[in-house]
Amino acid sequence: MSTGSGPSIIVIGAGFGGIGMAIELRRNGFRDITILERTADLGGVWRENVYPGAACDVPSPLYSYSFEPKPDWPQRYSGRAAIHEYLRGVTERHRLREAIVFGAEVTDCEFDEAAARWTVHTADGAERGCDILISAVGQLSRPALPAIPGVDSFAGPAFHSAEWNADVELTGKRVACIGTGASAVQYIPEIQPQVAELTLFQRTPAWVIPKFDTDYSPLQHRLFARLPGALLAERFGWWAIAEFISLGLVEFPAIARLVASLAARQLRNQVADPELRAKLTPDYPIGCKRGLFSNDYYPALTQSNVRVETTAIAEIVPEGVRTADGALHAADVIIYGTGFKGTEFLWPMRIFGRGGRKLADAWSGGAHAYYGITVPDFPNLFLVYGPNTNLGVGSIIYMMESQARYIRQAVQYLADRPGHFLEVRPDLEQAYNTALQQRLARTPWNFCTSWYRTASGRITNNWPGSQTSYRRRVRTLNPGDYTLTRAG
Repeated sequence: MSTGSGPSIIVIGAGFGGIGMAIELRRNGFRDITILERTADLGGVWRENVYPGAACDVPSPLYSYSFEPKPDWPQRYSGRAAIHEYLRGVTERHRLREAIVFGAEVTDCEFDEAAARWTVHTADGAERGCDILISAVGQLSRPALPAIPGVDSFAGPAFHSAEWNADVELTGKRVACIGTGASAVQYIPEIQPQVAELTLFQRTPAWVIPKFDTDYSPLQHRLFARLPGALLAERFGWWAIAEFISLGLVEFPAIARLVASLAARQLRNQVADPELRAKLTPDYPIGCKRGLFSNDYYPALTQSNVRVETTAIAEIVPEGVRTADGALHAADVIIYGTGFKGTEFLWPMRIFGRGGRKLADAWSGGAHAYYGITVPDFPNLFLVYGPNTNLGVGSIIYMMESQARYIRQAVQYLADRPGHFLEVRPDLEQAYNTALQQRLARTPWNFCTSWYRTASGRITNNWPGSQTSYRRRVRTLNPGDYTLTRAG
């Protein structure tokens, strides 16, 4: 389909969301696309997270674009390097690298009603204009350090897992690991055999689910390559499992209990010491926090050079970590596995919409958007992986593809009506989010603190249903959900 010159489009971010969005637009005839990437390479979280053992906890045949199947994944749950290389390859095959401007960190975006145009400013002082602005910066791009007194006072090396310092030698060192999130369960088994002592400071134990991983054999690679249906069956199988488990979040609690029993059995089988097992037993419903997948996390914690400390941290001191009981835990290195600032969507970018309204003010009570894609008062602005589109179970790439198709329809609608801007109806967006929060109130995510929730308790990150239910809702753009306004 040809759209002539079409509207000018800026996409912010060159991770899976931004690359997938640009490909969807290119495949439908839109050519005036610029991707602004703040770093020197594409890849998003798979560029940033280089810690030992970094891998995806979604099977690779599902954690990939539907239009770019890869028959030769090295293993079912592939590591960071393989995923990053896959995204680079997709970018090259679709000739998108020429559209990416690296080192372009977006600072401000302003909408001009008179011209129906966005102006985008970057940290290098450059200014670019576009008809349509699409943010694909993700939810897990900014590391979060804990608010612990003295966090800057430690005398030795200290770093976040998402900013791994490979120059720090861990062999023979006393290492303090703070946090037990998805990154920690991957890097702790990798570094445990190297270090002299590893103290894991655990605030809340995680539900750790068995990881049904396997290395794909050369025979399987040939089968996937020569029989496309074989790879599709592998993808469909894992998609169906994710859809089934997602039903346990609201509709069928028995499914969640089944998954919990698998996690509990793994804990019993892998941790013989009753005192350690008690420390590692969650006291909240499964699904309340992100479920973690690992076969070697518990065995690593049972080793003689590892101690799990559950007393609250009082402060960081130059010598190490002091807990609330007054004990000093000496350390040579501190590693923070404390996650990301997931509820601070698009921050620190400053986005000014119609009438100069600031997006941060519109989201002062917690981020919200229609289908997680559009926000009232911010015309011709679309979000990939926006509020309430994260998944408790399943592949976020599946969700991103659904969003990209919906946004592409909006772009087409605007391309057919040049000189106009499109804005979601405020009443419709409010009704949608009211119903969404009512459904979210029935999920396990309300029973503990997590990165899914703001300080006030509003769940801003997750979608409370299956991938299929979301895709069904965004399959077709309804122009009646929007107001169309002529520029000026």
